[in-house]
Amino acid sequence: MFISNGFVYGGQPQNGLKVSAVRPLNDMIMLVTFNTGETRLFDATVLQGEAFEPLKNEHVFKDCVLERGVPTWCNGDIDCAPEYIYENSYEYSEAV
Repeated sequence: MFISNGFVYGGQPQNGLKVSAVRPLNDMIMLVTFNTGETRLFDATVLQGEAFEPLKNEHVFKDCVLERGVPTWCNGDIDCAPEYIYENSYEYSEAV
């Protein structure tokens, strides 16, 4: 756990880790590309609690916007730290 800019985050900080692209898929799965060039699959069903309930609506979930390298929803009312997404995602390699 660490604190950054007054916010408490789980896990360990990854210096400068940001999301550079995000593509919401079906069933709350996201294809996430980081500023490291790595692309990973993130299952957003791990986001639990009242704050994340709106994401269960497919239209809300798919309306994801990047703000300063952080995926957000609902005009920035909901967000998820890139470090959390990275630590809870899976390697992805596109089939050629």
